[in-house]
Amino acid sequence: MLSVGLTGGIGAGKSEAVRLLAAHGAVIVDSDRIAREVVAPGTPGLAAVVEEFGPGVLAADGTLDRPGLGRVVFADRERLAALNAIVHPLVARRSAQLQAEAPEDAVVVHDVPLLTENGLADRYDLVVVVDVAPEVQRDRLVRLRGMSEEDARARMAAQAGREERLAVADVVLHNDGTREDLAEQVDWLWERIGGGRG
Repeated sequence: MLSVGLTGGIGAGKSEAVRLLAAHGAVIVDSDRIAREVVAPGTPGLAAVVEEFGPGVLAADGTLDRPGLGRVVFADRERLAALNAIVHPLVARRSAQLQAEAPEDAVVVHDVPLLTENGLADRYDLVVVVDVAPEVQRDRLVRLRGMSEEDARARMAAQAGREERLAVADVVLHNDGTREDLAEQVDWLWERIGGGRG
């Protein structure tokens, strides 16, 4: 089994790289999806978030108001740290469980947005960073995701800087170009890590 940590800043195109790797046959462990699961209604994770942040973080239907909570934590590093202290251990436990359930010859790609920030590089056999220039990143967040310029800058500032991410990378996928350019790089990567498996 090969354990791959894949990361990149918000708007870098990490999700597209993950989709392409999945199409090649990688087993995907999606930290964002797991982070939603561990704070679903009725979970101890959601109860802990409400205890920390108050009932105002709940939507009318009892689910977590993620955009509302995001506005709080991405503007205040201490509040973000408090949220991470609740959610990250739960995500780590579930991720380890999913990897353990994968076939022995699998390439398991862990989609981890905050791999660099949380010092997780050593947990993986290989770290892949999807890299993009900050101005391209900002443009994608505003143009494609509908964020305000201010929100885009705040989200980017809450994450590790480009140099920090590149410092932990074993492989860098450059995504300033087209989807086809990224697909070619993912094909090359798969030849290196998964071509002879199975």
